[in-house]
Amino acid sequence: MNEAETRAEHIDPALKQAGWGVVEGSRILREYPITLGRIEGFGRRGKPLSADYVLVFRNHKLAVIEAKAWDKPLTEGVGQAKNYAGKLHIRYTYSTNGQGIYGIDMQTGTEGEVAGYPAPEELWDWTFAEENAWRDRFAAVPFEDKGGTYAARYYQEIAIDRALEAIAAGRERILLTLATGTGKTFIAFQIAWKLFYSRWNLSRNPKRRPRILFLADRNILANQAFNAFSPFPEDALVRIAPEDIRKKGKVPKNGSLFFTIFQTFMSGSTKNGKPSPYFGEYSPNFFDFIVIDECHRGGANDESNWRGILDYFAPAVQLGLTATPKRRDNVDTYAYFGEPVYIYSLKDGINDGFLTPFKVKQISTTLDEYVYTPDDKLIEGEVEAGRIYTEPDFNKIIEIKEREAHRVKLFMEEINQQEKTLVFCATQDHALAVRDLINQMKTSKDPNYCQRVTANDGALGEQHLRDFQDNEKTIPTILTTSQKLSTGVDARNIRNIVLMRPINSMIEFKQIIGRGTRLYDGKDYFTIYDFVKAHHHFNDPEWDGEPMDPDTCPKCGSYPCECEQ
Repeated sequence: MNEAETRAEHIDPALKQAGWGVVEGSRILREYPITLGRIEGFGRRGKPLSADYVLVFRNHKLAVIEAKAWDKPLTEGVGQAKNYAGKLHIRYTYSTNGQGIYGIDMQTGTEGEVAGYPAPEELWDWTFAEENAWRDRFAAVPFEDKGGTYAARYYQEIAIDRALEAIAAGRERILLTLATGTGKTFIAFQIAWKLFYSRWNLSRNPKRRPRILFLADRNILANQAFNAFSPFPEDALVRIAPEDIRKKGKVPKNGSLFFTIFQTFMSGSTKNGKPSPYFGEYSPNFFDFIVIDECHRGGANDESNWRGILDYFAPAVQLGLTATPKRRDNVDTYAYFGEPVYIYSLKDGINDGFLTPFKVKQISTTLDEYVYTPDDKLIEGEVEAGRIYTEPDFNKIIEIKEREAHRVKLFMEEINQQEKTLVFCATQDHALAVRDLINQMKTSKDPNYCQRVTANDGALGEQHLRDFQDNEKTIPTILTTSQKLSTGVDARNIRNIVLMRPINSMIEFKQIIGRGTRLYDGKDYFTIYDFVKAHHHFNDPEWDGEPMDPDTCPKCGSYPCECEQ
């Protein structure tokens, strides 16, 4: 009797007898997909992980079952069962060949043969030994899955559950650490969905819906979140904008989900000779729940003005979202929110196949250092004779046009010029000069091939960015920038990231690299062209994993590829 027959004739009836798929609120997920399989190149992926059975009750995954054929040993599937349960953060897991059932408690380590499968209520009580009314209320609200067309990834469900468990337990500061491109806004949306429809609020009395604030530091991030929350009732959503406040003479208070940026909340008119920021027009306990997006960018820093907003709304439960692990230059974030309730690294995302692997090409030139001599021609300004000018000085203190032209020529010869590329420059002026050099060297005949997107480019720059993000459009193909595009650029088809300026911190480096990690059809990897040794300074294999070899085939290890393509 093969595995399929064993399932149909023995395992399925045993689950039905225990009440699975029969008891209201219970479901059996068959061939449940866990991972996609790591992208290996040339359109190939590694083997995806899928569990034979996942048992669900009250919208919670409670057990995993690994099935084997009738003639296989009973414990043949134990290794897989433990692996899947560990991956899904599920406590109970089982291996079966249809003749017997071998159970494992992942929490206590207890394992052995069992007489039968536990009933849904029984397994719920085992998993949640302590009663918690709010946990049960959250569980009664299903995920918003767009009519069954969008299923949360396994790690997203874990992040959502961990945050809700913390809220149910009364924790006031919560942190989630997930790599860029893993869907933190989606996670925040699902948490808000559960809070909204369970009618959770600070009073813990479900007589009213919560007031939830989504706080970002860039308009593009606030707008993306506002759009992502569109399944909520339209009259529940409020976009707080300074022009609307000035027009109406007051901050908006009618609604349930509010979206704004720190800068808007910090602005406001002067009253009695003192600054009167807009956030002060709300009472400190107005918001029940606050999501701080990209919270590592200063919101939790004791010396940051943004911290004043978080302190003012201290009664609210505050959820920080960050894409950077705890390191020396962001300890203040972790001190404020506490240790994250869930972590999902770039390495995890790449190995699971939810993020794109990367290659690194370090590029050095003969002008990475410069000492002025009287023989050199000075066009403008002053140069200090005898001083050694290094990378941080170039394009800020000293500019050598021939050097920049050479560097642009190097990467333009390396890249596929039809692939979308981001180039990070030292200043807005440097981004302008690099844009011009790229357009002078391009093979494309389109005059809009490369555009600059910086703060100085205003609305036109925003339009260039939107066109770049549109996967149906190929122009502009390259964007140059200085700081503006290090976050908030959800452009899935970015294939190249060029670093032409020093990177100041690990946080900034991870944000920039995150621009390339999103999946796109036919995208096997993205490449970092590093002129400034950034990857050398911020190499972090524990979080990032190891980059692919920049030249060899990831499958056969040869260059050029010798395997069947």
